[in-house]
Amino acid sequence: MRLTITAAFLLFSLPASAQQVSGPARAADGDSLDLSGISVRLFGVDAPELAQNCERGGASWPCGKQAASKLATLVAGTSVVCEQKDVDDYGRIVATCRAGSVDLGGAIVDAGLAVALPHFSDRYVATEARARAAGLGVWAGTFQIPADYRAAHPRPGRRTPGLSRDAAPVRVPGPRPTGAYFRNCKEAWAAGAAPLRRGHPGYRPEMDGDGDGIACEPYRGR
Repeated sequence: MRLTITAAFLLFSLPASAQQVSGPARAADGDSLDLSGISVRLFGVDAPELAQNCERGGASWPCGKQAASKLATLVAGTSVVCEQKDVDDYGRIVATCRAGSVDLGGAIVDAGLAVALPHFSDRYVATEARARAAGLGVWAGTFQIPADYRAAHPRPGRRTPGLSRDAAPVRVPGPRPTGAYFRNCKEAWAAGAAPLRRGHPGYRPEMDGDGDGIACEPYRGR
């Protein structure tokens, strides 16, 4: 099968050790994209799951499907550019993504169809506050935080978001390299150095999403 790089996607290393992926995109759900076979999770936001319903005006509505529909509309007919921030526990690139001048994570939160994740970034906190004040999307009624919904509705064969760290599978780390530097948690695990504790070689605050002094725990959330 022939593949035209410019038409499908572009993947290359940036000086800051990030990666950039670009090309036509398909919305997998309200906060995830498929860029020519590359799975991308939007950074700093969490949208309702596809099967999740919310409530407004005393009636149930498919907030998960509406979030996915909104994202699909935003990426339709345009090239999307994503800048990697991390890799999640399921091997997906976690990235900020833009369709033209539109920040996709910000647009979903602005529509009230996703919540901000301040323990990863404060980038969308103010946007969420505006959507909440305006009663947009999920803020028009009541809803279950997506992470809590996933914990209550685990998918077969996958770890359950919301489990305590003590309940998560623990990998025994190997010897810690002296003066180590890891671009992300995936590298730290591959080197057998994770989890990384504050003051130990390789620890960086940017990798410690919840600020508890332990980076790259066995399970860090979706």
